Amino acid sequence: MTISPTTDALQPQQRDIQRSLGRCLLRLQQYERLMKAIVAHHELSGPAHSLEAIRLARIEDAATKTLGALVGQLLGSYVVIDGAGDEGRDADPPGDVVSLRTRAQLSLSAQDYATPQADLKDLVSLRNTLVHHFIDQHDLWTVDGCRAAQDSLDSAYTRIDQHFEQLRGWAEHMDQARRLAAEFVQSEVFHDLVVNGIAPDGSVDWSAAGIVRALREAFAQLAIEGWAPVAAAGRWIAEHYPDQLPPKYGCSSWRQAVHECRRFELRYREVDGQRAAWYRPREV
Repeated sequence: MTISPTTDALQPQQRDIQRSLGRCLLRLQQYERLMKAIVAHHELSGPAHSLEAIRLARIEDAATKTLGALVGQLLGSYVVIDGAGDEGRDADPPGDVVSLRTRAQLSLSAQDYATPQADLKDLVSLRNTLVHHFIDQHDLWTVDGCRAAQDSLDSAYTRIDQHFEQLRGWAEHMDQARRLAAEFVQSEVFHDLVVNGIAPDGSVDWSAAGIVRALREAFAQLAIEGWAPVAAAGRWIAEHYPDQLPPKYGCSSWRQAVHECRRFELRYREVDGQRAAWYRPREV
């Protein structure tokens, strides 16, 4: 086989083009892999007992998505406009099911949001061109065509790399948000909010207060003819739930806690010549 001088001169340039194209495609694959991780992990919600299965399902779903589909899912879900409504909020779960929801978002003004929206669509177009149409757009059998192709690939790689660095910044933002959320979940503030119904500002959601649950349990143990002595309930709770005491909820006594929570009826009786407070749960 005889190789013409022109073909012989083109081979090094063609090999450089192949390497450059491969470099672009590898960077795109890195980009898609990182985006799939963000799409899969930035949000998780559902019944507590099903969270792991839901997480794995999100990973599997993201793995099948094209870059265009990933971009469509990322915009409006992770990258959002400030003040946009939470249209994707799940329906309220049954009252007897413990459900959790966590979401990391990057909120931008409407003006700032338009820029990544346009850039991401441009990246999808660039990816499709490289994968499906590159050899249709460039004449790789002439010196000038190879030079133009090489210039195009160098420019493409720069654009892809800039997108990748931006996405990596978003991923770091998400990871930091997840770490902060994990730290909050392990904090005493979170424990008070979820277990005791005490908000960070000190206000109490009595419907979720641990002391109310303790008072109900004490009532079940101590009730006499449908009423339980407040003082005895306080001693019982101090023994069984020493962290559920009135001062925790801004109350100076057990009688004040029973009164403030509005979940019990309070009555006073004479017992051995002394006035004593008794309580029972209110009828719902």
